Amino acid sequence: MTKRVAVIGAGPGGLIVAHWLLSQGFEPTIFEQGPTLGGQWTGLHGRSGVWPTMHANTSRIMTAFSDQEHVSALVYPSNRDILDYLHRYAETFGITSRIRFDTQVELLKRDGNGWLVGHAGMQERFERVVVASGRFHSPAIPAIPGLDRFAGSSGVISTYDYREPSLYRGKRVLVAGCAISALEIASELAQLGAAHVVVTQRRQRYVLPKFAAGVPCDHRMFTRYGTLASETLPASEVDRQLKEIVVDAGGNPEQYGAPAPDPSLFAAGVTLSQHYLPLLAEGRITLRPWMESVSDATVTFADGRAEEFDGIVLGTGFDLRLPFLSEDIRRVLNLDAVHMDADRYTFHPDLPGLAFMGMWDQSGGYFVPLELQARWIAYRWGGTIPATSETDQRLSIDAYRSRRGMSQKTRMNLVALTFARAAGVEPHLENWPNLRRALLFGPLAPSCFRLEGPDALPEAPSRVARDAAAFGAITSNELTERERSYWSLLEKAAAGAAKKDR
Repeated sequence: MTKRVAVIGAGPGGLIVAHWLLSQGFEPTIFEQGPTLGGQWTGLHGRSGVWPTMHANTSRIMTAFSDQEHVSALVYPSNRDILDYLHRYAETFGITSRIRFDTQVELLKRDGNGWLVGHAGMQERFERVVVASGRFHSPAIPAIPGLDRFAGSSGVISTYDYREPSLYRGKRVLVAGCAISALEIASELAQLGAAHVVVTQRRQRYVLPKFAAGVPCDHRMFTRYGTLASETLPASEVDRQLKEIVVDAGGNPEQYGAPAPDPSLFAAGVTLSQHYLPLLAEGRITLRPWMESVSDATVTFADGRAEEFDGIVLGTGFDLRLPFLSEDIRRVLNLDAVHMDADRYTFHPDLPGLAFMGMWDQSGGYFVPLELQARWIAYRWGGTIPATSETDQRLSIDAYRSRRGMSQKTRMNLVALTFARAAGVEPHLENWPNLRRALLFGPLAPSCFRLEGPDALPEAPSRVARDAAAFGAITSNELTERERSYWSLLEKAAAGAAKKDR
């Protein structure tokens, strides 16, 4: 068997999996439908949901791979900084020359023990394929009566198609949704000349600012401790602790004039925006309940109020869409707009030689878990780690199926640790006593996963300490009072579980 691998997509997922496949002796060929690499970060209209003024909503340390750092010193890099980073990464590791640009994959199907990749009227055979085409390219449009006939002068668009705030200067704009893009765009419009900005939402979420006391909030929100707590403590206690972090950082939305969110953070949800709540408190953004119907340019809301708008911007999520997969593959995966049956969103035992990258929905940045998923794929195919047994794969898929119909959104730290364990690179706390606090309560930076296992780096311990100390988050190995309280609860729960098992 040759070592040729087709990688579909040259965004962050495609680039990082190509790098790790190369490290395992494979020969990846990357198929990219656009004229340049970068995926969402290209900002190309129709191929990207990134608008020109957008900055990353995850911090620099958490928006990087483990073997290349950013040149930019910005805490939250611009979209151009991220794109430049990806270009440097591809050049540094010999990936760019392996990309076939302007080559859209139209069909992927089985061919005996291999796979046929169809493009431009021809088919090529590969022994293995990684689908890394992206999770956020097909906007989900809500079923609102009359929405398709909205008559406002600026029309209806998705946040995916938003580009210029100047197009809404002096206009009345309705922004639908309460996820990051919706709140960031509503904030931008309110500050850059829209006459009136209204946000309509199904429920009030908690809102996490980008900074709390000078520390990027993703350094506090997505930690290894948070993963261990989710695995050990009752859900109600995890809910309480996460809500404590969020409210301490940004307050309760009700304090800014928003409706009171559900007391449970899990029930309400959480989103991120630095400016949204202050703008709401200043009256520069108005809140309404969810849309009931649309007639011409008038929108009627669930509370019976009606208001006329010039434009509507929909930030209502994305459907999972992989149109090039054959019907046979779609059937095995039981694929729909929300779900995909696969072992940890990556492998299916009935589809050997096929892997998927980045197909889950989460809060928090994707770079760290994408690299860990890429290492798992490359290590497994390269024989560096043992293959997961078919029984374990099917048990994983059965567990996933049992959650169909529930929310599919997860958290970055939960995904990252799942892939780190699968790849054999989760660091053991007892091996790093001087880094214990950093590894538990510091940022889940890429350096954390180069301490142990395949491809461990000698400089990783110093990088972990430096990343944790950045912005003054972790400046000593001594736990704070709150951290001691959290850790004590976890240790007691773990001891109780161990006693029950004996």
